[in-house]
Amino acid sequence: MTGDQPTRVRAELEAVPETALWTLYHRAAEARRPDTVLPDQAAVDLVDSLDFPFAERFGPADSRAGRIQSRLQGLRVRCFDREVSDFLARSPRGTVVCLGEGLETQYWRVDNGRAQWLTVDLPELIALRERVLPAGPRQRLLAGSATDLGWADQVEPGQDVLITAQGLLMYLRPGQVRDLIAGCAERFPGAGMVFDTVPRWFGRLTVEGKMRSHRYQAPPMPWSMDAGERAKLATAHPAVVEIRDVRPTGGPGLLGAAVDAVVRLPVVSSYRPSVVALRFAARPGTAPAR
Repeated sequence: MTGDQPTRVRAELEAVPETALWTLYHRAAEARRPDTVLPDQAAVDLVDSLDFPFAERFGPADSRAGRIQSRLQGLRVRCFDREVSDFLARSPRGTVVCLGEGLETQYWRVDNGRAQWLTVDLPELIALRERVLPAGPRQRLLAGSATDLGWADQVEPGQDVLITAQGLLMYLRPGQVRDLIAGCAERFPGAGMVFDTVPRWFGRLTVEGKMRSHRYQAPPMPWSMDAGERAKLATAHPAVVEIRDVRPTGGPGLLGAAVDAVVRLPVVSSYRPSVVALRFAARPGTAPAR
């Protein structure tokens, strides 16, 4: 034994790609808590393996603000985990397409040992992911833009499909969001799509450069949508036949109770961040992946 520490991998990301480090940091911080709502050892190990000044850049995880942010991230991510787990229970050999996945470690939390996983992200993120989260036999990594639907050709025909887009759509232009939803509806009849949104007041603050935390300035978010506006998503394509609000379940303590209250109260619920699940119409004569 030499006592040498493993060499950490340097992470150099800027602008929107850097948000992958922000979400990873808070996810790992939540996972370290004894009362965590999101057990995620892969995220903890990944943060420890990266050469990046997380606390200096994003603020101390053990501060009051850091603990609140980490818990909220855990509750948000758990909404996605629940949707993916439900999909895999219905379609054990289905395909999960993760658009803009960044450094998400969902595969290690919810994989069932049989499903196929496709990650689509920008080249710099795929390059980093290949080093720190190398793909297994049922995982594929594809470098490219989520808005270029060429990635759809990588999905095996006839498979049940769930498309996820965590922390992605808010960084697109409204027309790009509409085209992406429409394209997915056309290419994957009967499939589902899950994504998160930020409310209009939050998006406006980012565009104005007023959303800053510690030394980190959140990138502009051109697309925003109040939770109460989700019915408008049906206008993206006639095949959008179901729109569902995926509500978080509050964790322990006062923050968990506050989250539950915000979700229940109509006056404030319409202006909160939200997770939305869409279902696309199946082709005639086929059953949807419900």
